[in-house]
Amino acid sequence: MAAATGISADIILSTFPHPVLVLDEDDAIRYVNPSAEQFFASGAAQLCRDRLSALLPFGSPVQALVNEARQKTTVISEYGLDLGTPRLGPRLVDVTASPMAETPDCIILTLRENSIASKMDRQLTHRGAARSVTGMAAMLAHEVKNPLSGIRGAAQLLEQDANPDDRVLTRLICDETDRIVDIVERMEMFSDKPIERQPVNIHRVLERVRQVAQSGFAKHLRFLENYDPSIPPVLGNFDQLVQIFLNLVKNAAEAAPSVGGEITLSTAYRHGLRLSVAGSRSRMKLPIEVAVHDNGPGVADDIMPYLFDAFVTNKAQGSGLGLALVAKLVDDHGGVVECADVAKGTQFRVMLPVDES
Repeated sequence: MAAATGISADIILSTFPHPVLVLDEDDAIRYVNPSAEQFFASGAAQLCRDRLSALLPFGSPVQALVNEARQKTTVISEYGLDLGTPRLGPRLVDVTASPMAETPDCIILTLRENSIASKMDRQLTHRGAARSVTGMAAMLAHEVKNPLSGIRGAAQLLEQDANPDDRVLTRLICDETDRIVDIVERMEMFSDKPIERQPVNIHRVLERVRQVAQSGFAKHLRFLENYDPSIPPVLGNFDQLVQIFLNLVKNAAEAAPSVGGEITLSTAYRHGLRLSVAGSRSRMKLPIEVAVHDNGPGVADDIMPYLFDAFVTNKAQGSGLGLALVAKLVDDHGGVVECADVAKGTQFRVMLPVDES
């Protein structure tokens, strides 16, 4: 293998941190990099005497993935595939099959451990956390709001005959009661009512979000837009999509610096992006990616694993419900939200299904 720059492709791939295998038209292994040797716990000489099927667990979808990439001459990725065997143990990986330009029947197979697959595990936890708020909200609405209205009414009656000093206390009771009711009402948004979905132009959603933000909480910030105008409609609910991205943009506005702050909104179509659904053989296609990126200090490492859990926040006045609601609403759309690993600032990526009607 040789590279156009004169640097050997073997040298380049030997430093690549992910396992790489090159397959010929018969799925015989022709090349492996050192990361692949380590992954399969076998030397290159031994691996290159085998076919791909010898490395895969019985019934692995990787073989079908390779065949599809070869037939369609396109790059295809699947996430969360189990390549575990009795010898290797459990191995949950992301797999990308890429036909070689000169010989499209030959496939470059790239494996990535602990990337989006582990994020999907956390995503399921986040969804469960958001769902748990649903039952809590129903209980609070019934058990808390009614007594609070009585407390507020009693405070208002006392206020009528109170002296100025006592009126400060009765006003405090009313204000704090109103604040608790506001929190409970926000939690009621976590209801499990089914949503009506239809084709939605995601750029119309983002334009609405930008207008609302720039006329209010983000008027001091600069917005950058990097859109793919060719992406098809999303299958979703316009109002709830606005709510999702308004919450993400509000987070970005609070994180961005007051001077020189920027928020970048971007969209892209990710060909071949599929996600295995836990507990079933079905795979979701989530080709539409929407990203919200700010140039703030980034997310603290200690709260990153719990970012989408309810009541988790590092803001003095935050309720910790915004991102939990985002996770819940994205889940209702059959999508995935993640906080991406970026060099500077914070980037939230939302992957959504396309309308196929």
